[in-house]
Amino acid sequence: MEAQTLYQEAIKFATAKHLEKEQKVPGTDLPYVVHLSNVAMEIIIASSNTINFNLGFAVQIALLHDTIEDTSTNFEELENKFGIEIANAVSALTKNSELPKEQQMLDSLERIKKLQPEVWAVKLADRITNLQQPPSNWDNAKKIKYQQEARTILNELKYGNDFLASRLEAKIEEYGNYLTVD
Repeated sequence: MEAQTLYQEAIKFATAKHLEKEQKVPGTDLPYVVHLSNVAMEIIIASSNTINFNLGFAVQIALLHDTIEDTSTNFEELENKFGIEIANAVSALTKNSELPKEQQMLDSLERIKKLQPEVWAVKLADRITNLQQPPSNWDNAKKIKYQQEARTILNELKYGNDFLASRLEAKIEEYGNYLTVD
């Protein structure tokens, strides 16, 4: 199936799921689909800068990456609609809420590293997209923590996609402009 068709199926599903909760991009009035399409855009650009990149697979994951974590979607629903590989990828990108908060990201990164490089790429693209101007209600400590998490993601996944690793490294540095120095 063509990447365009896969994109359309995934974005329609994800949009409907995120609209159920009227989810917005944090700190904005934008519908959550804007974030999803931004992650997908990073993946599309990365695919043209990466050898042997499965765009159809990666773009579906990009659009669906928050469905288990943030909507009523469960693993079985994704598996039935999109297949086991997509469901496994989205599951790896989903934080395990049963773990203590400080362990959730590292656990997810370990699960991501067991999967295809395209899954690694989606996590990199997600954090690139999230390193925009932080919500106004974030204090400096939260911004610093978010930048540190981005560095952890980069260190753990940088070998998954050189193009996106380079983009994330630049975005981490740019994000420093939002921090206040004491």
